[in-house]
Amino acid sequence: MKKTTTRLADGRELIYYDASDATGRTAPDRTAPDPRPLDPVATASELRADPLLGDTVAIASHRQGRTYHPPADECPLCPSRDGRHTEIPAADYDVAVFENRFPSLAGPHGRCEVVCFTPDHDASFADLTDDQAALVLDAWTDRTAALSQLPGVAQVFCFENRGAEIGVTLGHPHGQIYAYPFVTPRTERMLASLAAHRERTGRNLFNDVVARERADGRRVVLDGEHWTAFVPYAAHWPYEVHLYPKRRVPDLLALDGPACTEFPQIYLELLRRFDRLFGPEAPPTPYISAWHQAPVHAAERSQFALHLELFTVRRTSGKLKFLAGSESGMNVFINDVPPETAADRLREVASKP
Repeated sequence: MKKTTTRLADGRELIYYDASDATGRTAPDRTAPDPRPLDPVATASELRADPLLGDTVAIASHRQGRTYHPPADECPLCPSRDGRHTEIPAADYDVAVFENRFPSLAGPHGRCEVVCFTPDHDASFADLTDDQAALVLDAWTDRTAALSQLPGVAQVFCFENRGAEIGVTLGHPHGQIYAYPFVTPRTERMLASLAAHRERTGRNLFNDVVARERADGRRVVLDGEHWTAFVPYAAHWPYEVHLYPKRRVPDLLALDGPACTEFPQIYLELLRRFDRLFGPEAPPTPYISAWHQAPVHAAERSQFALHLELFTVRRTSGKLKFLAGSESGMNVFINDVPPETAADRLREVASKP
């Protein structure tokens, strides 16, 4: 991997990640400047603590002005070509990461980055080759390392939102990385459960969950040499898969070579099965793909288990799972699709050899 760091016209950091030149291709030129007359990024991000729930809300009114569903020929995530300048000054790229122009978190309140997976506007992550997906994994890992070193950062979250139903405002295949100045409520609950389980049993909760799913087998979707993917016993979403490395590690940086090598095969197969869930005539399946990594400074860090959670809000063809009264009002999920049924369906739609 070749990494090149530069700056956009308003001072935001831009990083190109290019595949190794072992293929013999000429090293790409990443010196193209950003000629746009951009004003410095002005944010009004503010963190407010909820005294009743104990969680944190980011107030970010400046995001009302962010780019919203532009036509393909005005996409800001495509390469700059034919006299049209975008967030990526180069005429082509492999993977590009830059500071979000409309961040939810900024300055002392953290950092938000955009990860462009491919220059192909009409592609999706599932269309990537194994080598391209491996490069994205390298970028996630490198940014996790860099952001974890920033003062005040407590947790790094790499994720992808795909589909208008999820709320995506740019159709180009991309994800985001949030560097939070606090540990998120969901992770805090995992850490509490982890500590309670160890106090009660002397064992690691993540190890026990994965072992139980593999022993049961009914909800296992894919079982590779280094990764296991399963629908969790108490899945919140209609189709939800958790992907764990078989060797427990706290974050992406700790993955070994064999796990990194196998990851693209396993993950791309999962994404392709998601797109086949509702039949060949259905539009691409909307989903959220979320990496859960150990907080940077957590006391229980070594006990945490890196894993990816992939889920869709589509419950059947043409119907979405909405977070209504019980879910939004009380955070009690009601799942219309039994996890065992979801796992059966995800096995049925496996790629043909």
